[in-house]
Amino acid sequence: MTIIAVTGHMDLTQESVPLVRHALRKTLKPYAENLTGVSCIAKGSDSLFADIVLELGGRLIVVIPSRDYRQAKVKADHAATFDRLITAAAEVVALDHQSANRSAYEDANRTLLQRAELLVAVWNGEPPSGKGGGTADTVIEAKHAGLPVEIVWPDGATRQN
Repeated sequence: MTIIAVTGHMDLTQESVPLVRHALRKTLKPYAENLTGVSCIAKGSDSLFADIVLELGGRLIVVIPSRDYRQAKVKADHAATFDRLITAAAEVVALDHQSANRSAYEDANRTLLQRAELLVAVWNGEPPSGKGGGTADTVIEAKHAGLPVEIVWPDGATRQN
């Protein structure tokens, strides 16, 4: 079994979504026979990854950063996708943080990395924002831990301003 975690930008432009979806499918397809995907299923890259894991017949593990994450952070435009992915998950790991904050996100990212054999990063290569818990921070943490990282950023992909 290959266990692959994801980190990635939440703010993909609408035009970028099909590009990223195609690139993720191409990246994950070689692992389809024994695939387990680990994702926080946030809007954007995380959910696209989770959908493709399920499309390929893989097993989905969802990591929820805090007890209040669904109520506090999942916006109306993502709620149906979030709920569908929770229902489809083989395992849901809810972390013991009371509130969705930077510490909870950093812990969720560490949990992803601890469970994974490979990190797929939907990342434009920009450096960390300095806030902690972002895509670049997770890539750096994975590399420091010796975890292989595969970057997915197809030509034409952009983030919302």
